[in-house]
Amino acid sequence: MVDLAIIGGGPAGLSAGLYATRGGIKEVLLFEKGMPGGQITGSSEIENYPGIKEIKSGIDFMEPWQEQCFRFGLKQVMSEVVRVEKINDTFKIIHDQGKGEEITEAKSVIITTGGRPKKSNIKGEKEFWGKGVSTCATCDAFFYKNKEVAVLGGGDTAIEEAIYLTKFASKVHLIHRRDSFRAAPITVEHAKSNDKINFLTPYVVEEICGDDAGVTNLNIKHVDSGDSKKLEVPVIFQFVGYEVNNQILLQSNGSYLCDVNEYGSVIVDLKMHTNIKGLFAAGDIRVDAPKQVVCADGDVAQAALEAIAYLESHGKQ
Repeated sequence: MVDLAIIGGGPAGLSAGLYATRGGIKEVLLFEKGMPGGQITGSSEIENYPGIKEIKSGIDFMEPWQEQCFRFGLKQVMSEVVRVEKINDTFKIIHDQGKGEEITEAKSVIITTGGRPKKSNIKGEKEFWGKGVSTCATCDAFFYKNKEVAVLGGGDTAIEEAIYLTKFASKVHLIHRRDSFRAAPITVEHAKSNDKINFLTPYVVEEICGDDAGVTNLNIKHVDSGDSKKLEVPVIFQFVGYEVNNQILLQSNGSYLCDVNEYGSVIVDLKMHTNIKGLFAAGDIRVDAPKQVVCADGDVAQAALEAIAYLESHGKQ
């Protein structure tokens, strides 16, 4: 039985392992089916992580993390976790390395499986992903300073990010397939009072177009009239939903191991405790996550310290 199992090998999982092992937990296993790194390795440019002055690709950014985080004794299990269960005071990590399911027992667990933005499946999305198709205004807004940009979506995130983008862009074209919005009315009113935001409703994006350098324009169509037109922008920010990777918490009876909200995000307190003793969740999988690496790292530092305290207080170390 290991002292701590960390599930998810992105920046959050690696940071959790660093703080846990350096903090004195003897046996710490990181479960990740492939090479650690997470979805950030798909980012073309990162320039907003504190202390890193060079602009780096996601792969280059993550390259030194493994050496640092494994230095103090963190070990990786290259296996896909199927489910986490708790029987009495013991967690069972059910995982599969391709040869059938195995079980590893752990005294405590930190979940750092993150999530992923939903894809719109618009024609051209795949080709220009990361080259003018973005799901992170905080990450990419600066690159489009004083340019016109497009935002797709009608929820709170889409409207809030459209407002945020007006700090950088000369104009923000907000595209939504309906005249009404799912966002809070006060947020919509705030956006409508901003003269930098151009509402394109009810419109859908038929195709994202571009060249070798990236996106050049969008083909959009009016839902009611069917009229089509070209919108010349170098980027489309898509906010059509977010899916947390919480499948491993789903039990055989259809319930979740711990409390989640209506979106499936894990409910935690400020110290990353779930309602299950010894189970912690941090990073993008938790409620109200800012979806930023630096924030996830803060989460897991807290979670690791709490795991240390939990093991000590229960005489498990």
